[in-house]
Amino acid sequence: MATTTSEVRSSDSGKELTILEHLQELRRRLVISAAAILIGVGASFYLTRQYFLEWLIAPARDRVENVNIVFTDPLGYWSAYFRIALVAGIGMAMPILVYQLMAFVGPGLTKQERRWIFPIVIGASLAFIGGAAFAYYIELPPALGFLLNSSAGIEPFLNVTSYVDFVTKVMLVTGLVFELPLVIMGLAKFRVVHWRKLLSWWRQAFVIAFIVSAIVTPSIDPVTQTLVAIPIIVLYFIGIFLAWLVDSRRAKQPQ
Repeated sequence: MATTTSEVRSSDSGKELTILEHLQELRRRLVISAAAILIGVGASFYLTRQYFLEWLIAPARDRVENVNIVFTDPLGYWSAYFRIALVAGIGMAMPILVYQLMAFVGPGLTKQERRWIFPIVIGASLAFIGGAAFAYYIELPPALGFLLNSSAGIEPFLNVTSYVDFVTKVMLVTGLVFELPLVIMGLAKFRVVHWRKLLSWWRQAFVIAFIVSAIVTPSIDPVTQTLVAIPIIVLYFIGIFLAWLVDSRRAKQPQ
């Protein structure tokens, strides 16, 4: 009986895999990913205590001199500590996580498409780091300055758990937003979108960029929201350029 594409999956060596082998391969990739996160979290414990916690608090203290960051329950400090270690561990494991994902779908790609795996791994990791850095150095300082400065003379008294949750969430979401060009490139590679259609949607992209910035940005001032929206728009057009490159390479290939 002929084997359907839903029943098998080619391995790296060209051997066809059954559904059971497909699930075993998925389990192996998940185990490797979980191990990478655990190692990253373990390595982050020391760094969190020595560097990361102070590093995350610095934007608030730089903007507001009288800010007080405290914990109000016995587990408050340690909850923030473990959250930072977890986020940092995921960040450290990001290249391995992306590679495991690409390696899992790799057998379904052509030999030429597999050459993109390592560039995508490197690009996705750098994009995530760039987004997190943008949130820390560009987005958070004015946002915290707006949120924590009170004209009534009331001093900010922040719970460290809430503060760390707030800062890490902004950095994580912004890091994911910076993956937009690679997402567009991947969709173009699989013919889901075309660069001409994306270019014709530039007006909608501007509106969506400001909507996303309003959701991601913790403050309501237009200056901070614009600082976030502009990079999203730039990333969108970078994605269009990458989609154009994909289409150009495809047009040069013999049919």
